[in-house]
Amino acid sequence: MNNRETTDAYYKKMTETPVAKLVVRLGIPTTISMLITSIYNMADTYFVGTITNAAGELNTSAQGSIGILFTLQSIIQAIAFMLGHGSGTFVSKELADKNVDRASKYVSTAFFLGGAIGLLMTAVGLLCLTPLMRALGSTETILPYAKDYGMWVLISCPFMICSLILNNNLRYEGKAFFAMIGLVSGGLLNMGMDFVFIRLLNLGVFGAGMATAISQIISFVILLIGFIKTAQSKIRFKHISWKARVYLQIFRTGFPSLIRQGLNSISSGLLNTVAGNCGAKISAQMADAAIDGMTVVNRISNFVMCVGMGISQGLQPVASFNYQAKKYDRVKSGLWVACAICLGCVAVLGLPIIAAPRFFVEIFQKDPLVVNFATPAMRYAIFGQLFVPLFIPLNMTYQSIRKAGMASMLALLRSGLVFIPVLLLTTAIWGLTGVQISQPIADFLTAMISLPIMIRFYLKPCEQTKVRLRKRDDGAGQTEQR
Repeated sequence: MNNRETTDAYYKKMTETPVAKLVVRLGIPTTISMLITSIYNMADTYFVGTITNAAGELNTSAQGSIGILFTLQSIIQAIAFMLGHGSGTFVSKELADKNVDRASKYVSTAFFLGGAIGLLMTAVGLLCLTPLMRALGSTETILPYAKDYGMWVLISCPFMICSLILNNNLRYEGKAFFAMIGLVSGGLLNMGMDFVFIRLLNLGVFGAGMATAISQIISFVILLIGFIKTAQSKIRFKHISWKARVYLQIFRTGFPSLIRQGLNSISSGLLNTVAGNCGAKISAQMADAAIDGMTVVNRISNFVMCVGMGISQGLQPVASFNYQAKKYDRVKSGLWVACAICLGCVAVLGLPIIAAPRFFVEIFQKDPLVVNFATPAMRYAIFGQLFVPLFIPLNMTYQSIRKAGMASMLALLRSGLVFIPVLLLTTAIWGLTGVQISQPIADFLTAMISLPIMIRFYLKPCEQTKVRLRKRDDGAGQTEQR
């Protein structure tokens, strides 16, 4: 099949396949990828939670370092998702217009820019390792372990960014299965190496970090091979754009992802700091236990949220492609399908955890202080997850149809405009209890704010948008939806 036939076949698939079937087909591989990634993050938490100190006691400081580094990983992922979603949206748009060369320009520009940013972050991070770990919320007892793990996270930074750019662009080309293979392979490898490095070789947190770095590099190689073999667009030095407009388009469209993921990292760091400070008013042990407890809670609740995120990301290429093809009813149908599936899946995964939170906490941590703190926090957190399907698919839909302003506003809500004031207010009133209830309250309020926006999206025709003439690089004019 030649390039033209491939492009035509892809157009037919994206515009004629029943929407529910298409969203599920593209969403399931993405969901599996995210679940495996979440599982290997939980594997780090589990294996590090079995580390004991010299007295033979469980080392809560070691497990607390995983929560500290989750914030750094979220920052790295925020940059990667911004470049991946920003370029992927335009790749999908250009493929809808059957312009493979311009699609290649967007993905090549994002890929090499992401690699350069990753190398810079690695260099600066390693040079400033100690102050960086303190800034992320490390206590003095957690700091040595955070540095051991953080060094490896920083080394893997360029590979992590480029992997996620490749993964997202494969999804936007409808190659979700190949995107899944790269991430799942790395996740499974990470879990295996956690067992070897921590349990068999007794390398502790250092071994957990090394396992993460090795798996990220191997995952990158698999994704790069998959992209070269299957994608319509190509990654080439010659396709890198030197026009400011291309970078602005990528940044503007990807900005909601930067906000969404970046605020997650900021809020996680703030949560660690507030939890540690509230716990320190009781004892030094309680400070570490609070951070450790929220680490376990966040790992499990993020696992549940992965379902909502995965299905929503399956919606993204459907919404982006059909919006450009002027199939507006398919965009609205896709959002409805994604919300319904997300709610069903989150309920199925979350209700058992709400019913028996202590059981799930004790899988990762046996320390009584940690368990007693994390058990109610777990129930509250999962209850909050039930509201996530009301705003995550909506946010990603607006981003995919290049409505960056509305998408950015929605992205600001959960972990920023709503969560940060709620966290500060609840902890000022209730201390550690405020730490436990802050995120579910923020989830509920975000859903209530998003609901009328979703209703408006359904009532207002998508085609009532301004159309203006833009100049392409080759000087030819094209109408572009705004």
